[in-house]
Amino acid sequence: MLLGFQFQSPGPILFEAGPFIVRWYGLLIASAVLIGVTLSQWLAKRRKINPDLIGDLAIWLIIGAIPCARLYYVLFQWQEYTQRPEDIIAIWKGGIAIHGAIIGGTLAALIFGRLNKISVWQLADLVVPSLALGQAIGRWGNFFNSEAFGAPTNLPWKLYIPANNRPIAYLTSEYFHPTFLYESAWNVMVFILLLSLFFWGLKYPNRFYVGTLSLVYLIAYSSGRIWIEALRTDSLMLGPLRVAQVISLVMISVGVLGLVWLYRLRKPLPDVVSPQ
Repeated sequence: MLLGFQFQSPGPILFEAGPFIVRWYGLLIASAVLIGVTLSQWLAKRRKINPDLIGDLAIWLIIGAIPCARLYYVLFQWQEYTQRPEDIIAIWKGGIAIHGAIIGGTLAALIFGRLNKISVWQLADLVVPSLALGQAIGRWGNFFNSEAFGAPTNLPWKLYIPANNRPIAYLTSEYFHPTFLYESAWNVMVFILLLSLFFWGLKYPNRFYVGTLSLVYLIAYSSGRIWIEALRTDSLMLGPLRVAQVISLVMISVGVLGLVWLYRLRKPLPDVVSPQ
């Protein structure tokens, strides 16, 4: 429920009838996939690429991204699952990592591009606007699950977290930074940026190289994730390092080097096939 700028989740379950349960998290993820596929197919038509390829690619991405997103999360939270290993597959309870999804999706796209003899960067440029929008939608699943929140705060847009969802160190605190909202809003801005660049590229195709959108996504999304991750209380850790921040820095570096490769050296990015 929303009271001014004070957020409070109504709970993770949208609808329940006997054994049939519809959870907000699953509904939002499914909606994000459906909207994303539809958007990417529309973008493909504008690029004069067969939109059916996007529908086929979506299946590969789901098979590659979702298990990897869960595996990535579980590996960094292994101690949490040693006592209840049955929860490893309980993805409907939350606990997936976007960086794991990106890794799994990239591997799936590489195989798909090779089999279908199409540039992976061309495919990625059609997918990343949908990815950013999907992330903006999916982050609201964290809101309904009362998870992935930030440190305690008294700001007007504070988020109420039930006692059973609070870290032990913050049991006496009631209100926290709504980092789900920060990242959702950031991803909306990234989506608008990517869509604007997409149409700019249609207008000036000779000045807009294949792979540009994907590289801009790596830089734009990761730049926001670094500062938002610093606020969170549940970061995946590797020793003293927040894993998401380390991966984000790597992604920014890849994005910057890729843009230099394209626009300074004027060379096409390495690919499974030559861009069309």
